[in-house]
Amino acid sequence: MERAEKTELVATLNAVFKNTGVIVVAHNKGLTVNQVNDLRGKMSSAGATIKVAKNRLAMLALDGTDANGIRGLFKGPTMIAYAKDPVSAPKVAADFAKANEKFVVLGGALGKTILDANAVKALAELPSLDQLRAKIVGMIQTPATRIAGILAAPGGQIARVINAYATKDKAA
Repeated sequence: MERAEKTELVATLNAVFKNTGVIVVAHNKGLTVNQVNDLRGKMSSAGATIKVAKNRLAMLALDGTDANGIRGLFKGPTMIAYAKDPVSAPKVAADFAKANEKFVVLGGALGKTILDANAVKALAELPSLDQLRAKIVGMIQTPATRIAGILAAPGGQIARVINAYATKDKAA
């Protein structure tokens, strides 16, 4: 990699570290190309991205960002996963780590908060932003459905009473 490419990579990673919601750092020693491609696909479908970068360049990119405290995680072969959604990258990384013992989550950052491996796993157990939105919509719709049922009930009762009087006159 030439000096210009390294400078561009550091600038790109610095922008990523400044603008993402969550960063997850993991060891990837011994993963096959197919496993890495599988992980990239899962991250992409969850709205997250994963990158392999030299540790020295990643640490340079951390300068001036809120995630500067994760410098100590960059030892050995590492991968960086990041996303705007604070749950998607940790969720995919934790699930992948369960299935592949060679992929070890080291920690990460959520804004200014530095996370250890257990905190990343706890974050992964939270529902995603889309799931939370669906729950809120469901909670909003349920009372509206109940109100509509309650409002329709008296009208239905009146219609049944009128129908009973009408059929009573015909029967008599």
